[in-house]
Amino acid sequence: MMEKENRAAAYLRHLPGVDELLHTPSIAAFLNEYPRAIVVEAARVVLEKQRATILSAGSIDLETLPESSLRSYFLQRLSQEVGQLVWRKNRPNLKKVINATGIILHTNLGRAPLSKAALEAVRMAGSGYCNLELDLNTGRRGSRGDLVEGLLTRLVPVEAALVVNNNAAAVLLALNTCARDKEVIVSRGQLVEIGGSFRMPEVMRQSGAILREVGATNRTYLDDYRAAITGQTALLLHVHTSNYKIVGFARETSLEELVSLGREYHLPVMSDYGSGCFVDLAFLGLNTEINVSGVVAAGVDVITFSGDKLLGGPQAGIILGKRDYLAKMKKNPLFRAIRSDKLTLAALEATLRLYSDLPEAWKEIPVLRMLQLKKEEIEEEAKKVIDALKPTLKDYARISLEPTYAQVGGGAMPATNIPSVAVVIQPFHISVREVAARLRNKEPAIIGRIQEDSLWLDLRTVQKEEIDLLIEALIEIQVDSL
Repeated sequence: MMEKENRAAAYLRHLPGVDELLHTPSIAAFLNEYPRAIVVEAARVVLEKQRATILSAGSIDLETLPESSLRSYFLQRLSQEVGQLVWRKNRPNLKKVINATGIILHTNLGRAPLSKAALEAVRMAGSGYCNLELDLNTGRRGSRGDLVEGLLTRLVPVEAALVVNNNAAAVLLALNTCARDKEVIVSRGQLVEIGGSFRMPEVMRQSGAILREVGATNRTYLDDYRAAITGQTALLLHVHTSNYKIVGFARETSLEELVSLGREYHLPVMSDYGSGCFVDLAFLGLNTEINVSGVVAAGVDVITFSGDKLLGGPQAGIILGKRDYLAKMKKNPLFRAIRSDKLTLAALEATLRLYSDLPEAWKEIPVLRMLQLKKEEIEEEAKKVIDALKPTLKDYARISLEPTYAQVGGGAMPATNIPSVAVVIQPFHISVREVAARLRNKEPAIIGRIQEDSLWLDLRTVQKEEIDLLIEALIEIQVDSL
């Protein structure tokens, strides 16, 4: 056994060098998969960390190892650490997540999952060249907007359609085009924050439009708008309060009333409707006011909404309305800065085509499929999960099936709760936060919600093909906890 004062020196003497580490079998295999520079950098980091550990008051203890075994010990252990570091550093930052939160449109998790048709369209557009701006009939340059405009105007009775990269951009473009250096009248109760500290007054300021707010937070009347109209007024704006609800002593001017006032004063009316939906959700017992066709029927001149919320497509801002207004938007230099790319347009086109056959849309678009799931169907899946877990985990955790409520999310239907079912895990040997952390670090990551010292996994938002992965991950983290 080495004397204490010689221990650190012996450890340092037997640390391998970078080249020696690179020649171990496991690291040599990594060199076939990753660039040499990345592996060399990882080896240097691991060795430097080990040196610092040895020099910090002898914080490692290898007294039981003879000096002759130190080098082989270090080679084996450090090569493993190098491999782990290389693997961690080169994993994609954007990873697949199993959403067990019960929030269908979870902004932090990418909102709407795409349909198989949309995914195939993205693969086609991204794997080679495509006719993004080429008219194959004439051989001349075409417009990328033509790929989806015809589909949108067939699905919704409007004159024209335009697509940009998100709804905030759609609002920015519309206001900049229709009301730059002019006043836009909007209810004080509709000056929403759309997330990430982006607020409607700030978006309006960036557009160059001048905000003229009217009414009170909870009550705004048509006469409030009428009294604010001046020669500087360019637009009447309606903003759907999609991420909150004012109840009680409240009054909101309807779209029909605003359109009537706009016609009276020859002013266009625009609706930022946030989370646009193409189907009627009334039969599900859900809020029916978020429906694009209903907004168009009210007579608005311009409507904007998101493509990646209730529509169930990719992130996009969709602008529908009168041809004259949208033609001006297309000519606005800002439009080029915020236009959509080929992958977005491919996914959006495939999603819109599904809506031409509504039964097919309800079956193939994941958001619509999750919305219409019956509680009994979810309960049946939950029982399968519990039956698979209990034989292995009965000594590690309490596992139960509990009724719960899912949410639409994504700033849509804030007051709507959807009956659902959760698998609830209450671990015995580790904390519930540790369980949640371990699930987040799985491949794929699994995200649930912590409630009452238990982990709740709402199966409304877990896809059928993900159930086995969920079961496997739960068994692994619980067994490994002992």
